Amino acid sequence: MYHFLFVPLTLGLSVLVAIMETVYVMTGRPIWRQMTKFWGTLFGINFVLGVATGITMEFQFGMNWSYYSHYVGDIFGAPLAIEGLMAFFLEATFVGLFFFGWDKLSRVGHLVTAWLVAIGSNFSALWILIANGWMQNPVGASFNPETMRMELDNFFEVLFNEVAQAKFVHTVSAGYVTASVFVLGVSAWYLLKGRHIELARRSITVAASFGLASALSVVVLGDESGYSTSHTQRMKLAAMEGMWETHPAPAAFTIFGIPDVADRETHYAVEVPWVMGLIGTRSLTTEIPGINDLVEEADQRIRSGIIAYDALMTIREERDETSEQVRNTFEVNSENLGFAFLLLRYMDDPRGATDEEIARAATDTIPGVLPIFWAFRIMVGLGFAFIAVMVYFFWRSSFRQQSYPRWALRLAVVIIPAPWIAAELGWFVAEYGRQPWTVDSVLPTALSVSHLSAQDLLFTIAGFVLFYTVLFVIEMGLMLKYIRKGPTQDVEETDAWEARHEHRLRTHDGRGPFAPAGASAASAVDDGDPSPTPAE
Repeated sequence: MYHFLFVPLTLGLSVLVAIMETVYVMTGRPIWRQMTKFWGTLFGINFVLGVATGITMEFQFGMNWSYYSHYVGDIFGAPLAIEGLMAFFLEATFVGLFFFGWDKLSRVGHLVTAWLVAIGSNFSALWILIANGWMQNPVGASFNPETMRMELDNFFEVLFNEVAQAKFVHTVSAGYVTASVFVLGVSAWYLLKGRHIELARRSITVAASFGLASALSVVVLGDESGYSTSHTQRMKLAAMEGMWETHPAPAAFTIFGIPDVADRETHYAVEVPWVMGLIGTRSLTTEIPGINDLVEEADQRIRSGIIAYDALMTIREERDETSEQVRNTFEVNSENLGFAFLLLRYMDDPRGATDEEIARAATDTIPGVLPIFWAFRIMVGLGFAFIAVMVYFFWRSSFRQQSYPRWALRLAVVIIPAPWIAAELGWFVAEYGRQPWTVDSVLPTALSVSHLSAQDLLFTIAGFVLFYTVLFVIEMGLMLKYIRKGPTQDVEETDAWEARHEHRLRTHDGRGPFAPAGASAASAVDDGDPSPTPAE
């Protein structure tokens, strides 16, 4: 979650910068080159620090999660390796050309570079989310009793995992919204200060248009994630809804409630009929199981897993002499082996578990319902709020001559942190909602960690947090410095453009498409306050 603070702005700004440079290449207007350079600088700061935190985070796999790395490394390691080869090298190469190739590449050549940086950033997210999606829905792999590890069976099932694809489009769209709100807020601050009017107005127009499409996509694609969760991670969905009992189809959506884990009830529930059934099942007749029924199902799967564990130990002891019956017994029950591993948190050998211990392990499959319930609702509420904000600024940009009330500009500045909050809540729901599993139904979190003491783990986590915090402070300092400084004007480029179009400037009344920069700056803020002169 800490690393992801650096990621969404990179995803979105890379595309916004490429769009701005596309307009520059198409029109030749210096203002768009100025915009590309300015927002590109902020992208570069965030990109560098995001890469630093991402590379550092991967050390944790060997430090704090060594058994996880051993158990599923064949599957999880492949997307990470491909991400490094296909995406990281691509964006790392072309980001240098983007910043240092302005006077060495043609306009079209530099534009291609900008888009390759954007594509590389999004490719990076794709492979990381394929790896994470497999943790949520482990397809295309099976357990090998000879090696005691999960092994890859079908790479294309991992690649086209429905959870991974839904997570990718949803997460990337969230990154686009984050960048749009960021550009919107910074540009609004410039308008409130009466600085860089032309750049700010054009940036708001681009951000509002791109942000509106992205915000709508987040909601639509989030619905797709909910649908996939209904048949891949049913306990997570039930926890998100605070749904303790299985209700007749179609299930209602709970707008408000206070889940009570002790009583297994959601108090003061305010429900909207049918909505959850339609979102989660795409039908009016399919039930969504409640938490209590899923706990009973987990109890049965733990018992089946114990049978698989017993057969596995026999296979390990007898090796080649193992009877066909024992191997068949293991194959029949192997999909529940991970549920037997839940007992290893409390005992060395699951085969000796009592009914009470099995019931305790089954209850462990319930994640923290109250925090997940409210994290999901706050995230959804912010998502619809972003749509409203983008609709308003799109309307003002398109139909009100790019003039904005001061209250709207102040609001745009205030909500800059909101997309990060929504993104963090989304990851919280995804990761905390998966507990007690590191790999859903395959490997419990308690079994995934390295054999280190609590003090060792706390020390390493504190080290990572300290390092990330230093980088975060550096990023905030650099971002604020360059935002306050503002864009630098390319005087030679501006003079050349004005010379090429001097005859057109003379034949227009100052309101046409070739009007000088700042000609209509007075309408940027529509409260009657004096605006800067065109020289600004």
